[in-house]
Amino acid sequence: MESLDEIDRAILELLQIDGRLTGAEVGRRVGLSQPAAGARIQRLEKSGIITGYRAVVAPAALGLNIHAVVRLRTTHAQLAKALTLAARIPEIVSTLRVTGEDCLLFDVHCPHAGRLEQVVDSLARYGPVTTSLVLRDYPPKPLPTSPSRTGAGT
Repeated sequence: MESLDEIDRAILELLQIDGRLTGAEVGRRVGLSQPAAGARIQRLEKSGIITGYRAVVAPAALGLNIHAVVRLRTTHAQLAKALTLAARIPEIVSTLRVTGEDCLLFDVHCPHAGRLEQVVDSLARYGPVTTSLVLRDYPPKPLPTSPSRTGAGT
């Protein structure tokens, strides 16, 4: 990773909160001209630190009223098949391979409980599944752009 100065870090924090900020607005907030801010943003993109921009969509507005986290414990021999299946199921919006007893963690959005049951049953072909319903989502925090200088809990 290339060295980031405080202005780069401030730009990253701003764009993680609102990726639609203009170069002029980013520049104003970090004390740079629009061309200088734009050049820094472009450098952060080209270096692979900024990997993209996206719209955040409200699942319930699309009729996806059931949100669940599904964990799968599988064998190494079944892992690729489980990942292939997960990639084909549109309601699985993210997949994490994790350590511990479980192997895979899926973020699932379904229109109703019957569809969630179908998704869970499909995954269960590859091993034991644990499903947790999400009661509430909280907004994600921006990634820290520098190592913390304080311990946890401060």
